[in-house]
Amino acid sequence: MHSLIEHVRRAAWIVLGLLSVTIGAIGIVVPGLPTTVFFIIAAACFARSHPRLEQWVLDLPRIGPAVRRYRAGLGMPLRSKYWAIGMIVVFTSISIVVVASVAFGLMIAIVAAVGVWYVAKRVPTTPPEALEPVGSG
Repeated sequence: MHSLIEHVRRAAWIVLGLLSVTIGAIGIVVPGLPTTVFFIIAAACFARSHPRLEQWVLDLPRIGPAVRRYRAGLGMPLRSKYWAIGMIVVFTSISIVVVASVAFGLMIAIVAAVGVWYVAKRVPTTPPEALEPVGSG
């Protein structure tokens, strides 16, 4: 019974990781949909289930270095923070204009404000010298 539970748990982590990769890949081509955060989630899922897939995410040329920096506690480069905050503002503004309910628009604005605050104040800013890929030495 213990082995069955472990297999189901491992399979669930793999499925969640693959779903995260899929959403992250869509985010590469869909403006406003985040990419890196989904690959960070995927790497965490694969770390619990499939080390080869985890390594695959870490070795991705454009995404891997960002995932490694996040894991090292280095946060986001300043340019990425500006981009993320800009996207939050743009898509929040569009959403508020599109929704018919003032109350729902206010809720969207509050959630967006929390997101902007979190990215600006809680996510560490990567120092410029740390922008070299982590672990590539």
